[in-house]
Amino acid sequence: MRSLTSRRYAGASADERRARRRAALVEAGLDLLGTEGVSAMTVRAVCARAGLTERYFYESFAERDALILAVFDEVAAGGTAAIVSAVESAPADPHGTAVAAFGAFVEYLTEDRRRGRVLLLEAHGSEPLQRRRLEALRGFALLTVEHGRPRLGPSAPNETDALLTATVLVGGLAELLISWLNGDLDVPRERLVHHCAALLVAGAAVRS
Repeated sequence: MRSLTSRRYAGASADERRARRRAALVEAGLDLLGTEGVSAMTVRAVCARAGLTERYFYESFAERDALILAVFDEVAAGGTAAIVSAVESAPADPHGTAVAAFGAFVEYLTEDRRRGRVLLLEAHGSEPLQRRRLEALRGFALLTVEHGRPRLGPSAPNETDALLTATVLVGGLAELLISWLNGDLDVPRERLVHHCAALLVAGAAVRS
């Protein structure tokens, strides 16, 4: 006898339909969080935007904050993938690598402006989101060390120095991006990318 989860309706199994409902909730959460902010992220509002009942919300998420973190994690994962892909095809020199990586991240944030708000702007309105943002910044710092040090060759600093520098730079660049995305800095994207890439390369020379 076939299990309930293996039965198919309209060509989709129960697991596939559940995954589609979860994806619809995450997309609705991205839209609310990325356009209206944390305060708009109620379970009722998310369900209305996704076209689902609250029953289906709790099928995938224990509470609102679980969805907020799922939205953040999906956006952060996309940013990481954009950086890694850019580095893999970047020029071998440090500046070229930095331009490719930071440029890809900026493009990722600006091709869908909701992403920048989710990753950088909304953390102050949610304690769980603030903690996850700090974890993500550390992850981006580790990513910088992992992909940046090999490009520096013999001049590369030790891993501890590299991580200290990357942590400072990633945090500072995040604040810079917040100002730029908010329109407080009237700087063309290309200039922003090349300036930040120069900072990354210059910081790589710091040793304690």
